[in-house]
Amino acid sequence: MLSLDDLTTEQANPHTSDLDILPLDEALRRLNDEDQRVPEAVREEIPQIARAVELVEKALRAGGRLIYVGAGTSGRLGCLDASEIPPTYGLDPDRVIGIIAGGDTALRKSIEGAEDSLADGAAVISGLGVDERDVVCGIAASGRTPFVLGAMEEGRRRGAATVGVTTNRPSEMEPLADVLIAPVVGPEPVSGSTRMKSGTAQKLVLNMLTTMAMVRVGKTYGNLMVDLRATNKKLVRRAKRLIAQVTGVDEGEAERLFDASEGDTKLAILMGLTGLDAGSAKERLEASGGVLRRAV
Repeated sequence: MLSLDDLTTEQANPHTSDLDILPLDEALRRLNDEDQRVPEAVREEIPQIARAVELVEKALRAGGRLIYVGAGTSGRLGCLDASEIPPTYGLDPDRVIGIIAGGDTALRKSIEGAEDSLADGAAVISGLGVDERDVVCGIAASGRTPFVLGAMEEGRRRGAATVGVTTNRPSEMEPLADVLIAPVVGPEPVSGSTRMKSGTAQKLVLNMLTTMAMVRVGKTYGNLMVDLRATNKKLVRRAKRLIAQVTGVDEGEAERLFDASEGDTKLAILMGLTGLDAGSAKERLEASGGVLRRAV
């Protein structure tokens, strides 16, 4: 295994070596300067991100799942991304899953030792019944976290596609990943604190990965989240606004369509655009694979 001491993210950052004695405004500028490096590092990985999006799209179309696995900050970011998919895109919660070493308690409280077991990572994947329809995405800034490597190895053994997201290259993930996404952001402003630039890079990558996978399976119309689940007052208001925006109807008609569709935003929009009743619109939408533009 690669030595932790040799990782880029563990090196001292000369740009912030006097962080503790700088005037506050200058210290914050230095942090911000370092953050500017992150989007460019992510941009360089777009070809690999595109390949990963295609794997996730294929999995979702086949009834499979995207399973994020991480520890610490990386695990929390995976769980965050997974938790946002159902309300934003209307996908069932068991289709994009976030796993963190140490279980849900580790979302709020650091359980650092939980990341050290290859067997525990493998056991999680085994317990989920992962198969060839799924994608296992390991997230680890170091690229060497045993829990994550164990999960990726077990996923690969079971025929799943595997994706690795790290901010170090080379990494232990590489031989286990069908696609390795490695935006190298350099030493952290506070040495080894990978919740900083590495965490930001990982968040950007996960945003791109699931956003474009959802777009490609028909969860948007243009850039509008037409498959959102209106589960609170804010989202109900957003859904009605989307119906009016796409169909061109007034607020009253948008509300009627929303009610007639039983709160299904995409269905209501199709009804408004075509004049179909709810039953006929639902049949057309199903025949179009749930893709609104194709149904229209």
